[in-house]
Amino acid sequence: MITGVVAFTYLVSTVDRNYLLFKGLRMSSLVTVSAEEARAVPDDDLPVYTVLLPVYDEPTIVTNLINGVGRLDYPPDKLEILLLIEEDDIATQEALLGADLQSARIVIVPHSLPKTKPKACNYGMSLPDLRGEYLTIYDAEDIPDPLQLRRAVAAFRRLPVEIGCLQARLGYFNERQNLLTRFFSLEYDQWFGVVLPAVENAGCVVPLGGTSNHMSVRVWRQIGGWDEFNVTEDADLGVRLARHGYRTLILDSITLEEANSDVVNWIRQRSRWYKGYLQTMLVHLRAPVRLRRELGTKGFLRLINMTGGVPMTSALNVIFWFTLFVWVLGRPDAIGPLFPPVTYYVCLLLLLICAPLSVFAGLIVTAALGKPQLWWAALLAPLYWMLQSVAAVKAIYQLFARPSFWEKTVHGLSPSA
Repeated sequence: MITGVVAFTYLVSTVDRNYLLFKGLRMSSLVTVSAEEARAVPDDDLPVYTVLLPVYDEPTIVTNLINGVGRLDYPPDKLEILLLIEEDDIATQEALLGADLQSARIVIVPHSLPKTKPKACNYGMSLPDLRGEYLTIYDAEDIPDPLQLRRAVAAFRRLPVEIGCLQARLGYFNERQNLLTRFFSLEYDQWFGVVLPAVENAGCVVPLGGTSNHMSVRVWRQIGGWDEFNVTEDADLGVRLARHGYRTLILDSITLEEANSDVVNWIRQRSRWYKGYLQTMLVHLRAPVRLRRELGTKGFLRLINMTGGVPMTSALNVIFWFTLFVWVLGRPDAIGPLFPPVTYYVCLLLLLICAPLSVFAGLIVTAALGKPQLWWAALLAPLYWMLQSVAAVKAIYQLFARPSFWEKTVHGLSPSA
């Protein structure tokens, strides 16, 4: 009975994610702002923009971040760039000695727990002399589209007031480095270019990315800032935007990041993301009736699937597929009771239809985006699912053992970083 419920839940979760993927391929709800429209706003009419740059233990690439943000096409007197550095991060502080900070301002974040990115960002936003009308965040390895701030301003001014946030698309500058970076790049292309626009089009919660999300400071204060104990504060913020009646749209402006090229480092990063997604689900399910009323039944169920369903189905993958293959090949008596007829056929459906469908969807995305270099990543996707399973199991363990521990991702592993 339990196996059947798990298998059916897995099936529904997988079908829904593939449905969103194919729906996203058929329609486009990206917010597009041409370069001409972005530059049409006179400099004097542009609002002050607060740009948060939270970094921790990034002495080798912090100057790259400053240079990347320095290429933003925005009046310097309208930019408020805060480089947020932890008090005990001596290495990064020393790396900035004598560096050309351009218009960035170093803000030392006093030591306190939890030592998380949202804690540092909240501290930066608490400074009494801030002038920004809008805000965004960039991570240590980011290279944003130079026109991204102008595009965001132009978009906000033509969109209705219920648009609380614009999430820029994320991509990778080192997608060809190895098979893992190709896996990661294909996943991001699907997520930000196809799935999230479809999620928004369906009127459901859009989990934000950890960087390049743009919103007004007024809206940010209204929804309460970032949860300092959540290790994917971005996803949580997306939920709270929706609960306050705001919508999030995807801005067709790309921020390039460094795709994780090391397996151990990738698992470290992905397990934190999965743990944060589970935290987000559990926090918002503390009042499930109110949550369902605010999001609607469809939005409520899809939120559970996108935050809790993704890591849970990934964690079940290893056990689920191994057990199924053992049963199909030998049908040992010990696991026979786990696969009564209905359960067996649901599992067989997953194996014969859903798994190939996911691979096929990846191939369709690579063709739609004109990226033949990612075809092998789509065909070999089951290898990536195995890595996701390892990360998910680790995330579930850490959810109980170290819930607010921010597992550091090592950047600068790419030769082009």
